[in-house]
Amino acid sequence: MKSVTVSIDVPQTPEQVYGFLDVMAHHERFTDHYLTGWRYSGPARGIGSCATVTAELGGTKTDVTIKVVEAEAPRRIVEHNVSAAGRRVGRGTYAIEPLRTGGTHISFTYTWVRAPLADRLLSPVVRTTMRHANRTVMRRLAAELTRHVSATSS
Repeated sequence: MKSVTVSIDVPQTPEQVYGFLDVMAHHERFTDHYLTGWRYSGPARGIGSCATVTAELGGTKTDVTIKVVEAEAPRRIVEHNVSAAGRRVGRGTYAIEPLRTGGTHISFTYTWVRAPLADRLLSPVVRTTMRHANRTVMRRLAAELTRHVSATSS
C-alpha cells in the first residue's frame, strides 16, 4: 500500500516541536479523537518510549502498540506500529524542518509495512480515512504546540 503523508507549518522552532513530540504522553493530546485508552511503557521520551492505544477509525476498533525506534533531534522521530494481532505493521515518521521565514514544517508519513487483506482490498478507502484523521492530527498538534510553548515560556 502507498504511504500517506500530511503536513503543517507552525511558528515554533524545530527544537520546540521536537521537544514536544519527543514525549510520548504528549501525543495523546492531539490524537485522542481516534486513539484512546493510552497506556505507556518504557522511557517517557526518546527511543524505546512506547504506548498501547485503542484506535477507532473507519468503523473498526483495534489495539495498536506504538514504539519509538529512531530519534534524531531536532529533525526526525520514527515510530513502529503493530495492530490487528500483528497482521498490520506500520511505520510513522515525523519529519521536522525549519522554514526559511521562521517556524517549522512538520510532516507525518504513515507507511504500511504489512497490511491485512481487507486493508489492501480497500486501500483507497483506508488511505483516505488515514489521511483525513492525520490531517486533523496536524491541526490539533499545531494548537497543542501553541498551548505548550506558551505554558512553558510563562
